[in-house]
Amino acid sequence: MKRFVLALLFVSAAIAAPTSRAAAQDHVAPPEQAVDIITPHITDSHHLEIPFKGEVPLPRWAPVHVGPITLDLSPTKHVVMMLIAAFLVMATMAVAVWGARKQLAEGGHTAGFAGAIEVVVVFVRNEVVMPNVGKGGERFAPFVLTLFFFILYANLLGLIPYGSTATGNISVTATLAAITFFVVEGASIAKLGWGYLGTIVYWPHDMSLAMKLPMTVIMTPVELVSKFTKPFALAIRLFANMTAGHVVLLAFIGLIFTFHSWLVATIPVVMGVGISMLEILVAVIQAFIFALLASVFIGLGRAGAH
Repeated sequence: MKRFVLALLFVSAAIAAPTSRAAAQDHVAPPEQAVDIITPHITDSHHLEIPFKGEVPLPRWAPVHVGPITLDLSPTKHVVMMLIAAFLVMATMAVAVWGARKQLAEGGHTAGFAGAIEVVVVFVRNEVVMPNVGKGGERFAPFVLTLFFFILYANLLGLIPYGSTATGNISVTATLAAITFFVVEGASIAKLGWGYLGTIVYWPHDMSLAMKLPMTVIMTPVELVSKFTKPFALAIRLFANMTAGHVVLLAFIGLIFTFHSWLVATIPVVMGVGISMLEILVAVIQAFIFALLASVFIGLGRAGAH
């Protein structure tokens, strides 16, 4: 599972980095400029917000030139959040495994933190991966579980003070979707062999040749496009849901400064607290949906052609 975490982290960090010379310049807000407390949770930058210290700049590296393309691979706030999320995933699994082994060695059964993590792992494997992927699905359980825990921690880090939601960055969600796409297509090729071409070229076996030819011409482009709409939907769904909550919270807080009234302020505060509680649930649900859809797409790819 650690290898999956590191792979997700490495590719996401590379793509999430700014890709132009203009982005290589540090855009740090002047001290006198007012900065809201919500958008930093979803926007990327080359600095971190640290309690009592304000904005602390991150290291800047020389841009890398690949032909006409200039890549700035300097770490950003979202890269730091992904590093923290990856560390939390590995730490969670390590502590859970250590606790489970100790409890089982003593002749008991898993309980406490180790038992809770075991329940989640078993549920995702038995109720999400195996029913949707089918026979041999246990091989994909580590990948799906890594997606679930990594996205979950990345979502939750955006809800704490001075944190930031890396999954509110379309580059991050697109990278996660792209990794899932390659896993889906790789699993399909490994399962179907040459039959994989049947998932691209539409060839209805139960029709006459006169009907097969026009249907093939019409439906083959549709089948090809559908392969890319799946990861597109994964990326947009996660990005939009994690961004929307912060935007709604910002709108509620903005009402306080719009009306300049302590009486009116109580309503946005109560609604803001409610939205924050709802976002905790959304963070878990979106991680689960991403893992579920990844399992469904792997299973559909392995199911075979028409």
